[in-house]
Amino acid sequence: METTKDLRLAVLIDADNVPYANVREMLEEITKYGTPTFKRIYADWTKPTVSGWKTVLLENAITPVQQYSYTSGKNATDSAMIIDAMDILYSSKVDGFCIVSSDSDFTRLATRLREAGMKVIGIGEKKTPGSFIAACEKFIYIEILKPSEVELLVKTSGKTTKEIPKEVIALNIIDKKFIRLIRDSISDLADENGWAYLGDLGNSLLKKQPDFDPRNYGFTKMLPFIKSIDKLQVDERIGKNNLKQVYIKMK
Repeated sequence: METTKDLRLAVLIDADNVPYANVREMLEEITKYGTPTFKRIYADWTKPTVSGWKTVLLENAITPVQQYSYTSGKNATDSAMIIDAMDILYSSKVDGFCIVSSDSDFTRLATRLREAGMKVIGIGEKKTPGSFIAACEKFIYIEILKPSEVELLVKTSGKTTKEIPKEVIALNIIDKKFIRLIRDSISDLADENGWAYLGDLGNSLLKKQPDFDPRNYGFTKMLPFIKSIDKLQVDERIGKNNLKQVYIKMK
């Protein structure tokens, strides 16, 4: 998925289904794809289970939306988020939405927003059902946004985090199914010599698997991830204006 700072995004957070500990990292990730113009979070704030969010909201300028649970066992928060999302959609003030939740109840909402031409980014935990992931254009796991213990140590010592590279915890493994996905994607894109441009390959993988991200496999960038797969051959070429272009083919 292409990133642009000019993309206006509505960020809607389901406080019942995501942790509050990594909100700063989530918002930093969202800014890679655009500028948050709406930042709203939904919960029944009278419940003690969401008390941990209160400080986080002030620090990150997120607007809390109160939604009482009128009936036991029913999630009124979901309805409030869906209604607000449709209101924002028809206001024509945004180009896309970021739905922060691990709840499959937002699958239809994500589908409807994309039908209206909106870009939809999902953020949730690894336990998020596949139906919601598939409904998003891009889905990001919260687990890969968490700072490592090394980063936390550097922060508390007063040094900048750039001094030590971030450790990425692998959530997935490169199995036969994923190799087959790469092979099929390369086949779709390859020239007569079997080479496919790395940028096109990344976009193709994301279209077929919205939660694809090299960070899920323990790599911060696409190229080192591709180089780690021994079934792939990498060719780094110098193109126009001395810019490096990377091509991939199956061995």
